[in-house]
Amino acid sequence: MGEGIRAEATPVSGVEMLVVAVAAIVVIAAATTVAPKVRIAGPLILVAIGLGVSLLPFVPVVEVDPDIILVGVLPPLLYSAAVSLPAIEFRRDLRPIAGLSVLLVLISSVVLALFFLWAIPGLGFPLALALGAILSPTDAVATTIAKRLGISRRVVTLLEGESMLNDATSLVLLRTAIAAAGVGSVHFGEFALSFVWGVIVAVIIGALIGWANLRMRAFISNSAANTAVGFTVPFLAYLPTEQLGGSGLVAAVVAGIVTGQGAARRFTPEQRLSDELNWRTVELMLEGAVFLLMGLELKDLLLDNAGDGLGRAVTLAAGALLIVLGVRTVYVGVLVGLQSTRARRLQRERLDAITARIDLIHPPDTPAPPHLSPRHRATVSGVRAKIGRAYADLDYYAASPLGWKHGAVIVWAGMRGVVTLAAAQTLPRDTDERSLVVFVAFLVAVGSLMLQGLTLPGVVKLLRMPRADEQVTRSEQDALDDELRDAASGAVSDAHVRRRDGSLFDDAFLAEIGPRLVDPPEDAGLHLVDRLELRLALIRVMRSRLEQVSRSGRFSTAALRHALAELDADQLSLELRLEDEAGS
Repeated sequence: MGEGIRAEATPVSGVEMLVVAVAAIVVIAAATTVAPKVRIAGPLILVAIGLGVSLLPFVPVVEVDPDIILVGVLPPLLYSAAVSLPAIEFRRDLRPIAGLSVLLVLISSVVLALFFLWAIPGLGFPLALALGAILSPTDAVATTIAKRLGISRRVVTLLEGESMLNDATSLVLLRTAIAAAGVGSVHFGEFALSFVWGVIVAVIIGALIGWANLRMRAFISNSAANTAVGFTVPFLAYLPTEQLGGSGLVAAVVAGIVTGQGAARRFTPEQRLSDELNWRTVELMLEGAVFLLMGLELKDLLLDNAGDGLGRAVTLAAGALLIVLGVRTVYVGVLVGLQSTRARRLQRERLDAITARIDLIHPPDTPAPPHLSPRHRATVSGVRAKIGRAYADLDYYAASPLGWKHGAVIVWAGMRGVVTLAAAQTLPRDTDERSLVVFVAFLVAVGSLMLQGLTLPGVVKLLRMPRADEQVTRSEQDALDDELRDAASGAVSDAHVRRRDGSLFDDAFLAEIGPRLVDPPEDAGLHLVDRLELRLALIRVMRSRLEQVSRSGRFSTAALRHALAELDADQLSLELRLEDEAGS
């Protein structure tokens, strides 16, 4: 353990390791750039490159310590995905996403375990279940392809949520199965208790680390130090959770979700921009490194499974891929069938009845009756907000219903990838049939990416699915922009805006600037510093309104993030101009 990547015969010097690392970064970047142009998934290109390099006579056999993957790669990889989770859409489709991420993984793992028990005599149920857990999670590559094809945003959300969360389920199951394999026997009660304990501890610690991360980094003004602290978060969540017997990987996911949802309120624009770019880079490098290393290891796996073992592995991989697709087809078919239009209609009728009763007590757009206490008024306001979110959810479901064509895409987009490859390499070196198990996982992942990834565009075309309407996104963005402008206009009219030092603007200045509120012209009659300070103040007002409307459910996460990014970019530009003015 702890040897990292090493040659079998000769040690590797530090300079050689540096050369390899630099070359790997260049190759990953090049493959990512070339992949869209040649219409081949980047992971497949990296695996092919790794295999080609491994076949060179002067390249030694590459072996990766499982701890590097388990501790060094998976926590930041899962954390990075969780930070960008679309909160509103995730909440709306939490039940189907949870079903795909948890229930489907458990069912697939058990069915695969039974298959491997039958196909590999003497394997043992714990190890068979571990192999099932390795092959069950889907990959985020499908989400990238689906977005490029213009598939319904709701389908993309389901695929994205599933690929982010099912990794945690499968890895908790894998960890529990490996522990059971070490004992040599499985007791269902202990197994279930270990699984539940691993999840509960992880959720608690991950939430605490995410909460602490938001508050601690809000006080770190130095951008480099802030970034450095941000890189430690997935490991701070992982390590203590593992020590307490929980799943550190689930903790990393929870910490990422908490951080991602609180970043808009707690972090500065510079921090948000830095985090987005940094974690996208980390995710790209780590995913690429796993596929590249898998290609480099393929030669050794082929040698270990040469002869009859090669045909056996291909047969097992083909059978496993058919099983996961079959189980997924049945499950998604049931999921789509349960999307009841009648249930939605009844729910809307109940909401209409509740709204009518509230309007009798306190009619909308009228002053609150004097006999109502502040507590009752707040309660009525809170109920109205919840009802508004429920109506928005129903409008979302009505605009994006799930039909059998969507179900077919969800089934075919469920391809395996980086987590399957990484999880397979976490198996202990002394595991029985480890070489066969890792090779089967490799074949399933690569075969799935090739078969489903390359044919998904054709499947969508065959189904004649309409492209997602981009005009809906544009109209939604325009409506959100109008909402923010109204907030800024109201702040100026009420003279509530203040400079960064807390001082009020002159009334005459506000009266003169009012008609040209959004982007005042730079005419000589208005002082430049005051104009810049006012625009910064209005950005703060608009960001506050953005936070309010984000809780209403009226706008999608994509629209909210786009608006926040625009406000952040404007603020950074204005602050630079103010610094220039102060220095001149």
